[in-house]
Amino acid sequence: MISFPKPDVEQFLRTFSIGDFALSPDEKQLVFSTNLSGKYNLWGMNLPNTFPYPLTFVDQSCQGLLYDKQSRFIIAGFDQDGNENTQFYGIPLQGGAMKEIVYHEDTRNFMPMLSEDSNKLYYTSSKGNPSYLNAYCLDLESGRETKVLEGKDAATYLYGLSPDEETLLYYKHFANTYTLLYAKRGNENILLTPPTEKQHTVNDGVFVSDSMVYLLTDYDSDFTYLASYNLETDQFSKVKELENESFDGLKYSKEHQLLYVTSQKGVEDHLYEYNLQSTDWKKLSSPCSVIEKLEVAKSGTLYLLGRSATNPHNIYKRLGNEWISLTQYSVPGVDSNDLVEPDVITYPSFDGMEIEALFFRAKKENDNGEVIFWPHGGPQAAERKFFRASFQFFLNHGYSIFAPNFRGSSGYGLEFMKMVEGDWGYGPRLDNVAGLDWLIKNGYTQKGNILLMGGSYGGYMALLLHGRHADYFKAVVDIFGPSNLFSFINSVPEDWKPVMDQWVGNPEKDKEKLTEYSPITYLESMTKPMLVIQGANDPRVVKEESDQIVQALKDKGRDVEYMLLEDEGHGFSKKENEIAVYQKILSFFNQFVRSKEKA
Repeated sequence: MISFPKPDVEQFLRTFSIGDFALSPDEKQLVFSTNLSGKYNLWGMNLPNTFPYPLTFVDQSCQGLLYDKQSRFIIAGFDQDGNENTQFYGIPLQGGAMKEIVYHEDTRNFMPMLSEDSNKLYYTSSKGNPSYLNAYCLDLESGRETKVLEGKDAATYLYGLSPDEETLLYYKHFANTYTLLYAKRGNENILLTPPTEKQHTVNDGVFVSDSMVYLLTDYDSDFTYLASYNLETDQFSKVKELENESFDGLKYSKEHQLLYVTSQKGVEDHLYEYNLQSTDWKKLSSPCSVIEKLEVAKSGTLYLLGRSATNPHNIYKRLGNEWISLTQYSVPGVDSNDLVEPDVITYPSFDGMEIEALFFRAKKENDNGEVIFWPHGGPQAAERKFFRASFQFFLNHGYSIFAPNFRGSSGYGLEFMKMVEGDWGYGPRLDNVAGLDWLIKNGYTQKGNILLMGGSYGGYMALLLHGRHADYFKAVVDIFGPSNLFSFINSVPEDWKPVMDQWVGNPEKDKEKLTEYSPITYLESMTKPMLVIQGANDPRVVKEESDQIVQALKDKGRDVEYMLLEDEGHGFSKKENEIAVYQKILSFFNQFVRSKEKA
């Protein structure tokens, strides 16, 4: 028999991803943003044929993707090497030369949408109002542009149009846990949830007629539910709610008078159908654990982008009651039986609060006795049953991974999600410490032998845990994490700054607290070997956040390595960079692996 070596890092990290997709109105073509060539570009499929072909060669990820209503061209947004200054372009259906549609240098542009005749492009932009944003309507024939919304007290995003295009749907983002939905009709602005002093959110909204809007909100509730608002009668009504489950996505099929609702319950998603005429509600099967995007064709056919813990991004089509996969992305060169499903566990935190976590345990034949502790990013997000090539790579090399959904995580209700606001470094930190203690108490590791790694807020938490609880760890990896909350607050994008007081804290009023919660306060305690990774173009956690802590640690003679990616932002858009990063992390961690005899 021929014996083969273990899969190399590149086999795991060559797993392709899909960032977005759109379906042509005539259902003859599907376009998706994927790194099939190693860098993100748009690829197409001429349905029902599922063989993909390239449409663009810009080597940039896509933010905003849609077809014109007559299936004649595509609108797509691209930034430059992760700087998030997205501009919009027109692209022929079969690819080729792109045409600038919206290009304003050094601006952030969001959420493009077309009028029914596709002659007008609506979008939200930082142009002229970087803190609160404006929305514009661009006439694609004349080139004339009109401002249709002006943000004043919160970042304001145009969200939808009524069928007659006389009423605009928009929402104001005061905080991740405080968003309000409005309808603008003439000079009238109508709030679509009842007035209340209690903060709540609206996640989604859609017109089903010129006067009826369906929306997802947690108004007067801890979990998000389906509601309606009648603009003629000014009537708000609760339509459907489920216990301990938050609805987070809404799609409308005009031809079949159906609403499709996606929901988040802890680490998994669910899919539902609501019949507007019969009011029947039913749960539909889903082909994956986490639903990234849902589209409904005029025929009523559902198309879905999603992933599971051991199955990467794929696009699915629903035929009857079955789902077929239009893309066939898997881990190249790796048997699916070699991939690891996580255990879902719960543990009590310092105050008795129950914390849910995913525990990926390396298979016995690979297990090297090491545990990587992974606090997730966000922080108002969650670690879920979705595929991470890096996780499966480390698991195959013997490392188990523990990922807790500490307070502030999404999917556990509004009250739980708000617990991180103004409290970045206390409650969530102690939830993570309780997770470390659970691992030790249950015999999975020993104090002082844990590997710590996180990205974004998870990078911040890795730095803070290192500074305040270094005795738990033997090595630490920080991937673009804030190191100083004062400089972080001052350097985020302008449209983030209005939410920072509630989200993180006020530099003057909360000076003492922000000092306590800033990792850079604890340089003296950061004694373990460190690897810091940063994207030079990151607009969220800027390069200086990593620069300053790396330099401060080096000045103290600490063992710290710094890997700067010149052509990346807040993440990895290029395969060669992602591969290089995880090769570096594996090499770094391998220095600290104990032999199995000592483990």
